[in-house]
Amino acid sequence: MENTFNSKPHRRYNILTGEWILVSPHRTKRPWQGKKDKKAEPEKVTHDPECYLCPGNTRAGGEKNPVYTETYSFVNDFSALLSDVDEETINDGLLKAETETGLCKVVCFSPDHSLTLPLMTEEAITTVIRLWKKEYEELGAIPGINHVQIFENKGAIMGCSNPHPHGQIWSQKSIPQEVMKKQVKQKEYWEANGSSLLGDYLKQELELNERIIVENEHFVALIPYWAVWPYETMIVPKKHYQHIGQLNEEEQVAFAQILKKLTIRYDNLFETSFPYSSGIHQAPTDGENHDAWHFHMSFYPPLLRSAEVKKFMVGYEMFANPQRDITAESAADTLKSLDDIHYTKVSE
Repeated sequence: MENTFNSKPHRRYNILTGEWILVSPHRTKRPWQGKKDKKAEPEKVTHDPECYLCPGNTRAGGEKNPVYTETYSFVNDFSALLSDVDEETINDGLLKAETETGLCKVVCFSPDHSLTLPLMTEEAITTVIRLWKKEYEELGAIPGINHVQIFENKGAIMGCSNPHPHGQIWSQKSIPQEVMKKQVKQKEYWEANGSSLLGDYLKQELELNERIIVENEHFVALIPYWAVWPYETMIVPKKHYQHIGQLNEEEQVAFAQILKKLTIRYDNLFETSFPYSSGIHQAPTDGENHDAWHFHMSFYPPLLRSAEVKKFMVGYEMFANPQRDITAESAADTLKSLDDIHYTKVSE
């Protein structure tokens, strides 16, 4: 049954959101005459005097960066959320609105302007993870902060406004919609089965070994069965942890190892600085019981068949249902076959 599904149109169910995705594997052979983007080359400049994220430089908001020597975070000069907003609501028939408060931060991964995650050392990536953990714990402890979203937009194609490798952390009063979808499904499963939804899913994936990309003692990177984006992946801890704050030092190092191996494979796929949006979904910080949560990190890359051709979420996807052509299994086979050595380092 599974093999026949890989050659004809079918739907797959997302256990984390309760939503469906249309898969059309027969469309992979269609010719492409649409838009092509410029191939993204890795940065070569280690310090850009015009970059407002490099050490010692003045940011766009007027503040000057310290001469930082490792991962560095600061409050976003142009935050989407503010902490000093007076509470107001509108409830006028069908018109509803309410003020939202929060705090947004920028995380510079490295003082080196040229180092994206796949080019950083495992030790340096571990430093990033330590800071993610620290920020999750400290921001989540602030009264009125009920959710902390850690994410990265990599590459101009994903709307990244500055090429210096960095991510962001938005913390806020309300719990975002995508997180709430996953909270509902995980809680339903926990109450019905007494076990983690993602934990049980991971056991099945490890037994099948059809969509696993890389794994180590503590983490697994795989293509989710219900993946929407062509080379979408998810990193899941093998232990049932609700949030990143529960990782010990050994597990943080293991997380860094998986992150490096996965992102190297991304860059090697089309020999480009591979664009994506990535984010960590984990338990809210609202003080409620979240035993059902199993934290995970998702990568949503837009590239479809080359460094120049991307997947557009338009038309049917916007008005009806997510859809993909490449099956999760074929995408997994492709990524799994790639080298652990970055393509720019092969000749060294």
